[in-house]
Amino acid sequence: MTLRRGKKLSISIQEHMAIDVCPGPIRPIRQISAYFPRLSPTSPGPLSPNPPTSPLTLSPGSVASGMGGTHLLSPLLAHGRPGGGCSLSLTSSVDTSVEINSDDSDDCTALGTLEFELRYEQRSSELHCRLLRAKGLKPMDFNGLSDPYVKLHLLPGACKANKLKTRTIRNSLNPVWNETLTYSGITEEDMHRKTLRLTVCDEDKLTHNELIGESRVPLKRVKPDQTKHFHTCLEHPPPLPSPTTMGEALRGISCYLREWENEQLHSLEERGRLLLSLQFVLPLSSDEPDVDGGEGEGGEARRSGGLCVGVRRCAHLAAMDVNGFSDPYVKIYLKPDIQKKSKHKTAVMKKTLNPEFNEEFFYEISLSELSNKSLEVTVWDYDLGRSNDFIGGVCLSGHSQGDGLRHWTDCLKSPGRRVERWHILSNELPRTLSHD
Repeated sequence: MTLRRGKKLSISIQEHMAIDVCPGPIRPIRQISAYFPRLSPTSPGPLSPNPPTSPLTLSPGSVASGMGGTHLLSPLLAHGRPGGGCSLSLTSSVDTSVEINSDDSDDCTALGTLEFELRYEQRSSELHCRLLRAKGLKPMDFNGLSDPYVKLHLLPGACKANKLKTRTIRNSLNPVWNETLTYSGITEEDMHRKTLRLTVCDEDKLTHNELIGESRVPLKRVKPDQTKHFHTCLEHPPPLPSPTTMGEALRGISCYLREWENEQLHSLEERGRLLLSLQFVLPLSSDEPDVDGGEGEGGEARRSGGLCVGVRRCAHLAAMDVNGFSDPYVKIYLKPDIQKKSKHKTAVMKKTLNPEFNEEFFYEISLSELSNKSLEVTVWDYDLGRSNDFIGGVCLSGHSQGDGLRHWTDCLKSPGRRVERWHILSNELPRTLSHD
């Protein structure tokens, strides 16, 4: 190694600490001078004023890669000799420290800040997100400004069905929205396991929209019927682990986690929400007037008792048509259905992802028989001239899980009481329907 006279080598990564670039443990700065003769085994003479041409190169990437190996830093050695003698050269006094790019740091001014409020209405099962403003956004356009908007997703299970979006503010780095976006059909279970992702993007009419930054809030931080204020720093999306940057021992684990995550996202894919009401109507005696049923066949059926199914509304349905909407309707079955007479169907609602049906259907059945049945509800997109598209479905029975089981059990345990509950539409047909 050759150095100019009167110069010192100081390779610092933290205050009061230096690193010996040869293989070995980290040494304090006061001991590094003892290794100068060892650093240049090919130069037994005095230090030469003529330095070689290969400088020492340190980068943040080399620090990250060194975490899995035996060296903390990875210098480029002279003459392309890796790992042998530590022959390196410096043209001047070097004070090299590892610095993180400001765009990748935790500094709030790098991407900007976002201010918003969250409120969960437990009675109506609605989550309100009021987007207030953003400050100091990173400029994304050639004019030094951006055209920002905010989009919301619920994780896990992010998809177009649960995406909400604000309007776009043109040419601003400090946009003010004061806009409220509402999720319907949010259950208490959702509030415990879901995370709200708020993404700030720059809208480009001619090219793809660009991501500025995002913020994630676990919904369990929001208490029912209380407004919580947030003022967060925007961050880069968390990168997926790349097997090429890991050691051999971690590559298999990374591939396994990636496959597991894809399976989880697929199984948790949401196609929308459905609000159902169930009521087991008790049989009426001969001298009691039938207030709800009135005269006719429906009134006679209700007089003998049975299950009343109310299809109230859907929310955040998946868009199945090219116009970004769907033409949804709902079908219900009470299985097993030996006589093929249990099918009921609502009217078709045109061009909407949040239809309101408010239709009721009645099944004449005893309470003991109902306990062995299952109610299958599916939502479809109507297409003229071709087969209809399946949007999502849900099954309620004694063998169901989660909200489906709770809703069915509450109905059977409380005859005469109307029970309403939101359900998440799954992306697979019920097993019995798949064979119809």
